[in-house]
Amino acid sequence: MNRTASCTRTTKETDIAITLNLDGTGKTQINTGIGFFDHMLDGFARHGLFDLTVNVKGDLHVDCHHTIEDTGIVLGQAILQAVGDKAGIKRFGHSILPMDETLVLCAVDLSGRPYLNMDAPFTGERMGEMNTAMVREFFYAVSYSAMINLHLKVLDGVNDHHKAEALFKSFGKALDMATMEEPRIKEAWTTKGSL
Repeated sequence: MNRTASCTRTTKETDIAITLNLDGTGKTQINTGIGFFDHMLDGFARHGLFDLTVNVKGDLHVDCHHTIEDTGIVLGQAILQAVGDKAGIKRFGHSILPMDETLVLCAVDLSGRPYLNMDAPFTGERMGEMNTAMVREFFYAVSYSAMINLHLKVLDGVNDHHKAEALFKSFGKALDMATMEEPRIKEAWTTKGSL
C-alpha cells in the first residue's frame, strides 16, 4: 500500500509544495520561513511517524497568516489524498499527551465531514515569529481541507510553547492511530457504506 501524497498550491500570497508519507518513520525536511512553525510541523511528523517534506515561500513581509493558513490547507489536501478511500483503516484516533506542566487531548475522526472543536487558550501574542492565534487557523485549515472531525483541548498548562507543541504532537499521534490498518475489516469503517 502506497499512502503517499504530493500536493502544491500557488497563489499571489504563497507557493507551497508538500509531500506526505503516512507510513514513514518521522523523517522531515521543513522550510516555511517561520522557525517556530517549522518546529511544530516537525513535532507533528516525528510523533506521527510520517515522512514530511514542506517547502513554502510566503508573503512574510506582510505577516505569518497566509503562510501558516495555506500550509494547513495543503497539508490537509495531502492527508485526504494519502488516506484514499479509507478502506481497512481504524478511522478514529486519539491522544492525551503531556509536556511538562501541559496536558492536551486530541481526537480525530476521518469521517469526510469537516469540523474543528478547539479549546486552547494562549496568554501571549507570539511564539517566535508565529502569532498564537495562528495555531487555531492552522488546525481549522487542516480539518476542513482533509475533511476530518478534529477535537483539540488544552486540559492544563501555563507555557504557550508547551501548549502549542503538545497540540501538534498529539495531533500527529491521533492521526497516526486513525490511519493505521485494521486487519479485521477490508472496507471503509462506516454504517453508511462509504466515507
